[in-house]
Amino acid sequence: MYDSIDQNVITSGEKGANKTVILTFDDGPGRVLPKLLDILKKEEVQAMFFWQSRLLYKERPWKRVLDEGHLIGTHSCKHPNLTKLSYAEQFEELEYSKLKIHEITGSPVTYFRPPFGQYNLDTIKVAKDLGLTTVMWRISSMDWELARHPEEILQNVIQNLENGAIILLHELQQTIQVLPDLIKKIRAEGYEFSLLPPLEK
Repeated sequence: MYDSIDQNVITSGEKGANKTVILTFDDGPGRVLPKLLDILKKEEVQAMFFWQSRLLYKERPWKRVLDEGHLIGTHSCKHPNLTKLSYAEQFEELEYSKLKIHEITGSPVTYFRPPFGQYNLDTIKVAKDLGLTTVMWRISSMDWELARHPEEILQNVIQNLENGAIILLHELQQTIQVLPDLIKKIRAEGYEFSLLPPLEK
């Protein structure tokens, strides 16, 4: 079973006989996405992407993301702090994002991660009303703060590994820089990589 804050918020993946973790990347699709996909393909790792729909254009390599077995969820449209919005405003933000991603990719959107990791009861209700499962994380790499110290991204993840952990990363240059080593170090600790299941709602 999944760890969760409640039945609508997932904080880690399934814990089976083999130790697994889930790589997730927020705030794309961005310019480093092709390099990121190249690394994941070379290392034979699948990941989850939580995208801001305002950054998604038909010209982005979204088809490659799906063709190579990754999952795409929504990270809202404009990345607001949802807790500062009303239920109606949150609904409009997430519905638009979900529909735009689906319209462009043709793939149903079933997973959602709130911007800044901030949410309230309205957020959870909106997500549920839109058929979205909210996904948080167990390990934060803090990569967005470590452009000058990318080696600390490795430490933040490796020192906190646990079975089923969802790992928070971003589509950033410093993350790309350390990602091959990060994958190797995670495997050296006896972990495999997995995904949340592609829910149909």
